[in-house]
Amino acid sequence: MLRLRIQRTTWPRPALILTDTPHPDCPQCEGYGGTTRHYGHPETGEYDGTDWEPCTCWDETRRWVLLPLPRRTPPGGYSDEPPF
Repeated sequence: MLRLRIQRTTWPRPALILTDTPHPDCPQCEGYGGTTRHYGHPETGEYDGTDWEPCTCWDETRRWVLLPLPRRTPPGGYSDEPPF
């Protein structure tokens, strides 16, 4: 079942999108949508970064554009770029 919300995105262009959200009661990710795994440098063992592993309870690529937004606000505060 989809759990949809409206979000603002800036890539590939500014827009309001409708997107899926992680399941809030997921036993694997506890509603965060994925888990992080810290790893160390193979030779020194020092912290070297973090990997993000998405959970199967949602699909972060499932999104639909609702309204394209202007790329930037002109000095006058109004835009003539479609759809405005």
